[in-house]
Amino acid sequence: MKILRKEGATRGRRAILTLLIGAGIAIAATGGAARRSAAQHVMTPDTLRAPNIKQEIQQVAEPTGTVRFSCQLTTPAGCYGPDQLRAAYGTQTLLDKGYDGAGRTIAIIDAYGSPTLASDVALFDSVWAQPAANVTTTAPFGIDPTTPENADGWAGETTLDVEWAHAIAPGANIALVIAKSNDDADILDATQYAIDHNVGDVISQSFGEAEQCMASSDLARQHQLFRQAVQQGITLFASSGDQGAAQPNCDGSDGYFKSVSTPASDPNVTGVGGTTLHADGVTGAYQSESTWNESELFGDAVAGGGGQSVLFHRPIYQVRAAHGSAVREVPDVSYNAAVYNGVIVAYQGSFYRFGGTSAGSPQWAAITSIVDQIAGRRSGNINPALYVLSLLPGRVNPFHDIADGSTNSVPNTDGSTITGYAATPGYDMATGLGSPNIGAIAPLIAQQPAVTTPTD
Repeated sequence: MKILRKEGATRGRRAILTLLIGAGIAIAATGGAARRSAAQHVMTPDTLRAPNIKQEIQQVAEPTGTVRFSCQLTTPAGCYGPDQLRAAYGTQTLLDKGYDGAGRTIAIIDAYGSPTLASDVALFDSVWAQPAANVTTTAPFGIDPTTPENADGWAGETTLDVEWAHAIAPGANIALVIAKSNDDADILDATQYAIDHNVGDVISQSFGEAEQCMASSDLARQHQLFRQAVQQGITLFASSGDQGAAQPNCDGSDGYFKSVSTPASDPNVTGVGGTTLHADGVTGAYQSESTWNESELFGDAVAGGGGQSVLFHRPIYQVRAAHGSAVREVPDVSYNAAVYNGVIVAYQGSFYRFGGTSAGSPQWAAITSIVDQIAGRRSGNINPALYVLSLLPGRVNPFHDIADGSTNSVPNTDGSTITGYAATPGYDMATGLGSPNIGAIAPLIAQQPAVTTPTD
């Protein structure tokens, strides 16, 4: 079984072949994130894709919507559908009460889009008997030509974002805003359009690059846009990256350096890191989680992003959480990001397993649309609420605290190791505050005051 890594590269890549230990499965991965020349400033989608599993689908019960894939039936489960993640993270308890994001809108920023999105979303919804997704798509500045590989990477990302935002909040509207390219300036144009036109209550961004790789003028513009969004009550999410405590070199050379990803590091954004979820593949019953790190499986840096910002001071909401540092730390929260234990996505008429921290950002955005529905208003920056709620007595359990010592350390291309951070009790830079117990945390966030004052 091959696993293909798709990140929308702008440069050539290394091909790596390794062996999935204990299973005798050949894993083919294209190594490294998108390469860029020193003159280029581009975002890459934080997503990884596993092979076509259409032939593995098994409908084992009626009515339509009770669907099993063979990868759900392994021990541990190798993939999850909407039913399983709703059960594992507690969304179903809210859906059963009628809280499904109705009346709220999730804005998703992506580049290039996907020509098969409408048919793929329709297939996804029909297989799981979900209500049809209400998706509006706009490309306000047109779409530039790009390489087939880059277009495919972003098409997969776009499909993942839309399908899984809809899976968690099936009643919410989805406003997809497509940037004309993945250049930083074009991504920011799309973001500004979404904010200026107030297209959503919450914005999901499943892409990033090292803070040091983004031009200072773009960083300043981005921060100002995020301040504007918070003032409008918009909640912002971004994936924290897929290279653990590292990011690809800015000059396009092979390898990585210790860094965190922007836009996740902005203090007005909730950075979403990665875990490996172990849950029952049929019932979705939650079992355990650890820091997402499949570097050994891929033979490359493949893990949940996290670390310390070189741009931002420690925000007030992290005072009790940070590890004695005076800087912004990421991620804030986490969500399942593993590929081998990934989510099922209908893409180009087939079914794939997807992983990466990009899977978590749209799902956290969906959670927040449910929060906004409960509260009857927008929430703004939810980071202050998240850190306050993490201090509640253990019986409340708003988070699954990952504290098993697993790390987001990753290998570099020169054979060295980029030492990351360990999952410890409370906040850590491997998994943040942890993954959500949505049935508990959504009503609690809704009870907190909306935060519309930006954080610098």
